[in-house]
Parts: sequence; structure tokens; C-alpha cells
Amino acid sequence: MSADALELQISHFVQGFPFIDLVSPAISGNGIVCFGDEEKKKFITYFDQTVEGQSIVKFVPASGAASRMFRHLFEFRGKYEAGPLGDELLASDQSFNSVWYFISHLHEIAFYSELSLRLERNGFIIDELLKAHDYNTIIDHVLNSNGLAYSSLPKALIRFHDYREGSRTSAEEHMVEAALYASNSSRVARLHFTISPEHRPRFERLAADVRAYFESKLGVSIEISYSVQMPSTDTIAVDEENQPFRNADGSLLFRPGGHGALLQNLNDIEADVIFVKNIDNIVPDRLKEPTVLHKKLIGGYLLWVKKHVFEFLGKVQDSLCTADDIAGIAEFGKKYLSIHLPDNFSSFTTEDQIQWLFNKLNRPIRVCGMVKNEGEPGGGPYWVKDKKGGISLQIVESSQVNMKDPLQSAIFRSATHFNPVDLVCSIRDFRGNKFDLSRYVDEETGFISLKSSGGKNLKALERPGLWNGAMAHWITVFMEVPVITFNPVKTVNDLLRSEHLRD
Repeated sequence: MSADALELQISHFVQGFPFIDLVSPAISGNGIVCFGDEEKKKFITYFDQTVEGQSIVKFVPASGAASRMFRHLFEFRGKYEAGPLGDELLASDQSFNSVWYFISHLHEIAFYSELSLRLERNGFIIDELLKAHDYNTIIDHVLNSNGLAYSSLPKALIRFHDYREGSRTSAEEHMVEAALYASNSSRVARLHFTISPEHRPRFERLAADVRAYFESKLGVSIEISYSVQMPSTDTIAVDEENQPFRNADGSLLFRPGGHGALLQNLNDIEADVIFVKNIDNIVPDRLKEPTVLHKKLIGGYLLWVKKHVFEFLGKVQDSLCTADDIAGIAEFGKKYLSIHLPDNFSSFTTEDQIQWLFNKLNRPIRVCGMVKNEGEPGGGPYWVKDKKGGISLQIVESSQVNMKDPLQSAIFRSATHFNPVDLVCSIRDFRGNKFDLSRYVDEETGFISLKSSGGKNLKALERPGLWNGAMAHWITVFMEVPVITFNPVKTVNDLLRSEHLRD
């Protein structure tokens, strides 16, 4: 890290990050593209026809530990003792997200058989433990190294779904999904996981164990690659006086810069089309069809708009751009890419109009699926105004908004859709060269959080989020996709939802 970069990070701690200036939520027909069945078929067909010869990768951030999935089990384990008081504690909350529900439906969860086997190896019978109300031993074998060790594993390596032939981890389900929409004309499906280095051997063992089975079942070759979050993307930590935090040995403390740091991993991918999806948003085979179709839908739309954008950029490069071309691409940008032209665009000289459009369109492109808001937490799609008065589409988190401002708070809460992290990207320019994605980041959209180290309080800095500030200056299209394509697993109890259970 350069001294200038270090000083810039420290200045963020001192000054904080400016709030986003929300103009309005993006809604259907005004910032969010919505298609009927016939239009969907058109772009799905376009994807199937056009993707031939394109290199495709499915990019899955998978490095995060699953410990938060089991928070309620940890809390219960610390309080529970077998007996009347323990039974009262268990029965005190019988909601879906309760430990009571988890214990009561344990036999339905995908890792039940493996859990039962681990218990038997250690001299326990799961039915006897349940009868004796010895829930602590069961929970210990879910969480700790004498059992499944799930509290120390990433979500990718946790068994999500059960099938007659056996259960599958989340990583395996992503292999299957990649084969269904991210394989090329040679029937090669490429999948890239971002991982923590300590888990790489387990990922590689899993892939070695199951790849041949899935390749035979699906008729594809599966290529899996891995990367880790670059140490160079770590950020400096500071103390409560905004001075660089030092470890006991006097060295500076650097911390991982959040998922926005994965922009460098994405930047290193060699592909024409990159699908991005969270590791925990995956369903069993019986529900994959809607996801596959809508992945092809957003992919088809990306390829279609990219074709038109590249044709215009090519004409500009070859000095073949006419007045009709300028008018056509300006209208195309407004209608299909939600690009706001300056109010005085018509008064620009022809050369300035061409230059403005060229600069606006010669950028990475992303098409982001958006689902209707049903109360899920997370960011959403908004029209945002920048410092220069320009208006663009952005994915915005609540931490970026001044909730003390009644108008900004009202705009944020009026969103009709939210971001399920379901996007497809093009990161090559019209000449075939890769963009430097770091050039399209809004560096003023980071986040500061309070942490501790060695018993001392500190402040940590997260880089602009991967699909928030890290992609702020991309060409952005939001498209409505059905909620059936969004089935995240945030707690272990989510694996007991009907969408994740075996028929």
C-alpha cells in the first residue's frame, strides 16, 4: 500500500463517508425493466443463440464463515441444562427461527444422516439423546470439531439439500447450476469460488470427490478455480483517536476490507460473461428451472445491449458516426440503459455529444436482477444524484443513507424492490480488452465499523461494496426477477423451509 493510499484511508476515518443523495426508488418502468412472457422468451432465446463462442464464468464469493448461521444455537447452548427449567427455556420460543423448531425438525435437515453418524462414532444415539433432552450434545456435534465442525466452515461446505442418492453441499449445488446456464459451446462449465486459504484443501477434496459424478450426470466438463481476498486490499485500522492502531509488537494492524475487496478477484477473471451469485442463494434441482431461465434472461439482455453499445463505439472509433447514430444511441441509452442525458445535451456540438456518449458507454456493463420487496433486509435499487448533479442507478444499503433526514429516510423506505445479488457482468471493452475495474469505483461509499483487538477498541474500514460503490460507475440495468429465484440461507433454520427440503 502506498503512503498516499494509507493517508486517504485515515482521512475517511477522520471525515467519515458522505451520505448518498437519493432521488427516488427505482420502480417498475422507471429504473427497473419488467418483461412479459413473450419478451422473456425472446431474450432467453437470444442468450442461447448468442452465447455460442463466448467464454462464461460463474463467480461465487464463498470465503465467509458460517458461524452467524448458528448464532441462536450458540446462545441456547450457553443457557440450556437438561431438566424442567431447560425444557421451559426450549419451549419459550416456538417460532420458525427458534432452537425448538430446529430440534423438533432435526430429522428433516440435509445433514441429519451425517450428524447421526458422527454421534454414533462418538458413542451416542441421536434418538436417545433427543429422548433424554440432551440437546447440548447434539448441538456440540453440529458446531464443534468432534462433530461436523460447521461453526468453523464456510457456507459452501455445509450440506444444504438432501436427495435419494445423498446430500449436497452448497458448493455442489453451484456446480450443478453452473452446468445449466454457464457452460460454453464445448460443454465446459467454469466456476470460480473466492475462498479463505485455510479452506482450500477441503474445497479441492470435495471437487475431486464429486466432479466426475456431476460431469456424467449433466454431460459437461466442470472447471473450478479459486482465489483468495488479496492482502493488498486490506485496510488500515485506527484507534478511537483515528491514529493507526498498533499491535502489541508495534506493527500496524490491517484488516480485510469487506466483500468490496473482491473487486480485484473479479478483475482477474478472464471471461466475456460473468454471472455473480451469493453462495447461500441456491435451491435443490426441483426448483432450479426458474433460476436458470432468469439467469439466461439477464444474460440475454446483457448480450443484446452490449451488441448495440459496441456497434456505436466501433463507429466512433472508425469515424463513421452520423447524426442519426448519435440520436439513435442517445435514445437507446435512455430507454434501455436508464442513462440520463444532461439537460443541455442538445446544445452540445456534435463532437462533444459523441465524446460524452463514448465516455458514458465505454464502461463495464452489469444487469442486476431485482425482486419485489417482501421485508427482506439488504440494499435496494435507487436513482441517486452525484456531486456534479448527474443521476444514475445504484444499489444502496441503509448505512449509506442519512436516516435522520425525513425525506431521504422516506425515499429509502419506499423502495418496491431489493437486491438479491443476482447479476451478470461484461468487463471487456468493444476492442476486446479488459477494463481496469478499479477505475469505476466510487471511493466515497465505504463503511466504518467498531471492532476490538487485544481488548482494545478500534475502527475498521470496509471498502465500497462489490455491487454498491465498487460498481458505481458501470453501465447499470435493473431487471425484475421473481422471488422464487431468491432463497437465501441466513440461519440454519432456513434449511428447514419448504424450498430447501426434499420432496
